[in-house]
Amino acid sequence: MLCFVEVLLEALFLTVDPYMRLVAKGLKEGDMMMGQQVARVVESKNSALPTGTIVVASSGWTTHSISDGKELEKLPTEWPDTLPISLALGTIGMPGSQLHFGPQGCKVVGAAGSDKKVACLKKLGFDVAFNYKTIESLEGTLKKASPDGYDCYFDNVGGEFSNAVIPQMKKFGRIALCGAISGYNRTGPLPPGPPPEIIIFQELRMEGFIVNRWQGDERQKALKDLMKWVLEGKIQYHEYITEGFENMPAAFMGMLKGDNLGKAVVKA
Repeated sequence: MLCFVEVLLEALFLTVDPYMRLVAKGLKEGDMMMGQQVARVVESKNSALPTGTIVVASSGWTTHSISDGKELEKLPTEWPDTLPISLALGTIGMPGSQLHFGPQGCKVVGAAGSDKKVACLKKLGFDVAFNYKTIESLEGTLKKASPDGYDCYFDNVGGEFSNAVIPQMKKFGRIALCGAISGYNRTGPLPPGPPPEIIIFQELRMEGFIVNRWQGDERQKALKDLMKWVLEGKIQYHEYITEGFENMPAAFMGMLKGDNLGKAVVKA
């Protein structure tokens, strides 16, 4: 039975993301796997969240949950019926917000792990894109793509890839450390980091980047901007949807292996 201000949520879509692999190392058997979901209020004792309200919730890997409403986020009121609500977990959610709060208007060089993904990057408007698994030299490919070096590096990989990028940063370059997926499954020691003298003499700025630092009005403006850009065709989206809550583990492992083209989402 619900208490005053509580709501019962039913998951519609759930996200699987690389960071979960890192955080999950601290979980014990029986603990809830963390994560966001798009959910529907199916029962409510909260006047601000009537039955039928669609929200983004950090309820974890579960089909139903109870919330007091404090940590729930409604979809923007202008959300059109033409947009999938699952985008609140991707392009108009946490991953998309990283774009909004990151650098914009730059020449962009991207790397991916398959030719199909490289073709997708080029279609999306990347100036240069390459398959890091098939090139002869990562250092040479990066140099050819931007002979003068790089002003910004948005790092979701870490490890040897980042060690190749950082020596090619320009003076006063900025590095946003958002992820390090190359080491999430590693059981042995991590590879050494970039040479300290590169960071010192190039006067590089390296900073951890977690999009949750922007909340309140800033976050709401970002979500509305992202939705507007999607509707205008300035941002294209791709989703890789797995059917069935029971397939969450398979979707998660597939994402870590790179099976997905686009944001990995599970339809409950």
